[in-house]
Amino acid sequence: MVVQELSDEQLNRVFRALADATRRDIVRRTLNAEVSISDLAADYDMSFAAVQKHVAALQAAGLVSKIARGRERLVRGQPERLRHITQTLSAFEDIWRQRIERLDDFLADEAPS
Repeated sequence: MVVQELSDEQLNRVFRALADATRRDIVRRTLNAEVSISDLAADYDMSFAAVQKHVAALQAAGLVSKIARGRERLVRGQPERLRHITQTLSAFEDIWRQRIERLDDFLADEAPS
């Protein structure tokens, strides 16, 4: 599996963005369909401006994009970015699995016979 590495700053933005439940919900809602910021704001107990800030954080992380359609601003999830993040996490998992296997081998060699 070839994984284009993200910079530390890019990873930090993604994980900070996904650390918030509202942002995770916005990503989930926008993966299947474009949703206007107004429609998003109607479903949360916060101001329109607060929802815009959440969307801006997600956009900065590359998890959503905003599209202007007339007077509306539509938000669309970026599934390719999520796939990329999943691949990055899988690469980390592979590293840790290899380390655990080496530790298991080491401990098996050190065990009394």
